[in-house]
Amino acid sequence: MTRSIVPNLAENQVWFLTGSQDLYGEDTLRQVAEQSQAVVDQLNASSDIPVTIVWKPVLKSSEAIRRAMVDANSDDTVVGVITWMHTFSPSKMWIHGFDTLAKPLLHFHTQANVELPWADIDFDFMNLNQAAHGDREHGYILSRMSIPRKTVVGHASNPVVTASIGTWSRAASGWKASQGLKVARFGDNMRNVAVTEGDKTEAEIRLGVSVNTWGVNELVERVDAASAADIDALVAEYIETYDVVAELLVGGARHESLRYGAAIEIGLRSFLEEGGFGAFTDSFEDLGGLRQLPGLAVQRLMADGYGFGGEGDWKTAVLVHIAAVMGSGLPGGASLMEDYTYDMTPGDELILGAHMLEVAPSLSSRTASLEIHPLGIGDREDPVRLVFTADAGPAVVVALSDMRERFRLVANAVTTVEPPASLPKLPVGRAVWKPAPDFSTSATAWLTAGAAHHTVMTTQVGIEAWEDFARIADIELLVIDENTTSRGFAGEVRSNAAYYRLAQGL
Repeated sequence: MTRSIVPNLAENQVWFLTGSQDLYGEDTLRQVAEQSQAVVDQLNASSDIPVTIVWKPVLKSSEAIRRAMVDANSDDTVVGVITWMHTFSPSKMWIHGFDTLAKPLLHFHTQANVELPWADIDFDFMNLNQAAHGDREHGYILSRMSIPRKTVVGHASNPVVTASIGTWSRAASGWKASQGLKVARFGDNMRNVAVTEGDKTEAEIRLGVSVNTWGVNELVERVDAASAADIDALVAEYIETYDVVAELLVGGARHESLRYGAAIEIGLRSFLEEGGFGAFTDSFEDLGGLRQLPGLAVQRLMADGYGFGGEGDWKTAVLVHIAAVMGSGLPGGASLMEDYTYDMTPGDELILGAHMLEVAPSLSSRTASLEIHPLGIGDREDPVRLVFTADAGPAVVVALSDMRERFRLVANAVTTVEPPASLPKLPVGRAVWKPAPDFSTSATAWLTAGAAHHTVMTTQVGIEAWEDFARIADIELLVIDENTTSRGFAGEVRSNAAYYRLAQGL
């Protein structure tokens, strides 16, 4: 049974605003409206775009533009706005509207036709189809006002174009998900660790997330209150869903441990649901009256879209939830991940990632094995957990760090691979990957950026989605991909430091 908290992105709206002016007359404006509606129909017909594009009447005045922006801001279903200057829409008309707009913006530079009807072009045609310079006027005012936006160029029938618009709409949906996201921390972060610290007030200002702490024994009360009937039902679900080892089955020697793992999930899920939380953290240094370190429960909750960070790492918990929302409806998943150890075979280096128990099974399309093993940390009973290996294919690992005057995202494009040998003595969820552009450059860049050791791994969305999200959120993003060099990356870190410190002002 799935209990996903990831929204159906089709319920999110993006408003399509077409710019023109009264100068052209009713006949031309009627054609502008018809052609812009046709563009919206093409976009909505594309499977690349998960949200619903909503056409709005052609905008011809400063007040109409301002009102459209006010209405978009106040509609909670609207995650962003697309603007297109079909004809020439004088950009001073847009100033008050852009002063008002608080939703993500995409500037679509397109036109109604793909090919020009060369033999039939007259000045009526030229008068109607002016986006080539109308959008340049629009781009000027956006740049003059320093309005963050994504620019997409091309025809609405082009799959490259719809894919890019679709990616932006996912990032805009991720931004919406972060606004008002509540993160529950059970206990504090791991003692003496630097990177899991962060400014929670600044996080609410910049990302819209609220991060607060509850004593772990408030969770324990929920766990202890789980009814036998609810535990029975959840255990039956486990047996139906996973390959459960014999010792955990009904009548098995360790069945009681599975029942306690189910009680943890019941208690944790009820706490999160009743509190309206979309993400949470725990710490093996602060387990209170819990008999097991939560493993199975955390894995399943992440697969349902909850964000999670180990050792009190609320920043990673936020990223996991945002990644899950951006990837809604796509194959794969999003999970807490940690670079654990390397295979340094020259020319064939690999990274083995895991995190004790807490890796989401959504990274694998294969049936996970539900097992119980000792865990030499946390000083508790042996915990139950799902064991699997992430599917091979493209992925991204992303970290969020607090750099004092700003938050910094670092994203590395990677390729997950099958392990070169079985891992019979590593009974956890795990992933093995090759980082771009190569192991040495990737690790050098990651360390140069001061990026965190906890990450979100997503196999659903790529680097472009994180670029769009960072632009919307107005936070720093450093990308490590096939084009990265150590020298160039170090230069980017230095120039970014100067830019962001100057941008803070006095």
